[in-house]
Amino acid sequence: MAKSKSRSKSKRKDRKIFLAIIMILFVGIVLTTSTYAWFTANRTVTVESIDVQVSTSQGLQISTDASNWKSIVTNSDITGVSWTGALNQIPSGSKTAVPVSTIGNVNATTGLMDMYKGTIDTGTGGGNILITEKSTETLGSAGDFVVFDLFFQSSVAQTVYLTSNSNVVAKGTSTGIQNAARVAFITEGSVAYGSTPAAAQAIKGEEAKWIWEPNYDVHTAAAVNNALNVYNITTGQTNGTKLAYKGVKAPIAKANDIPLNSTNTDYFADVTTVGSLASGIPTSTYLNAFDVAEGITKVRIYMWIEGQDVDCEDRASGGALTYNLQFSIDANAGS
Repeated sequence: MAKSKSRSKSKRKDRKIFLAIIMILFVGIVLTTSTYAWFTANRTVTVESIDVQVSTSQGLQISTDASNWKSIVTNSDITGVSWTGALNQIPSGSKTAVPVSTIGNVNATTGLMDMYKGTIDTGTGGGNILITEKSTETLGSAGDFVVFDLFFQSSVAQTVYLTSNSNVVAKGTSTGIQNAARVAFITEGSVAYGSTPAAAQAIKGEEAKWIWEPNYDVHTAAAVNNALNVYNITTGQTNGTKLAYKGVKAPIAKANDIPLNSTNTDYFADVTTVGSLASGIPTSTYLNAFDVAEGITKVRIYMWIEGQDVDCEDRASGGALTYNLQFSIDANAGS
């Protein structure tokens, strides 16, 4: 009888050990499938195609070369410029857009915003580490993000508003990648009304800058889980508050051995974005974009998928996006 009880206890102990092993394996699977955005960016996250639609209302004219003025600008206008120094790019064809990260720093010499593409490797301790490299602008379809110069012609100095028709939406089936979208506006300067296109094109200098996060309050169920499991952030699928995040501000070499969850201030910094179109504006459907002077004002616009965003995860890969920007000089129109 004693031997029977002993065997029974031994079986129960073995069963507990077996169940514990199963639980460890299960937790391991959960952790490896809930990876950081940069891990997925390195493997699968892409944006198959991007459409850009820019329009104006109330008499404001725009141009991609300060010569041909119109009220609507599309992909072909942006990539079709040929003036010296133009760096307009929209990834297309065989070149898909991939997540990048930035804190919004504008290089004083080049006038370009520092953008970094990340990859993942294994660190000395066996965990995942982040490696980043500069992603640069190239005229045409090559590149990891959208960037273009836009010229605004105005007969008086005034404020330009971004209307509620502005958004970033999925083109076709939604994967949720649009929720990680960002748009930056950099006012570079102005020349007098009637100046030559070359004079306007040569403007270079950051006078003002801000970053828009259009879909800050919307997340897929997968992104909600990603936020909790990876970043320890609790949020919901709708009506969420704007989530804080740290952008990449410098190249990270493999030898630096920087973990994915690092907050090392040598490589990362807090990013401040503007979310709702109702933030500090004359009406609930407009957002102050920038001021234009009398004459021609040059604004550099960046559009990208932020790799440090909780929405940038495996299941968001492969979507196509449309960036819609509509500018107005009348804060009471179109509401």
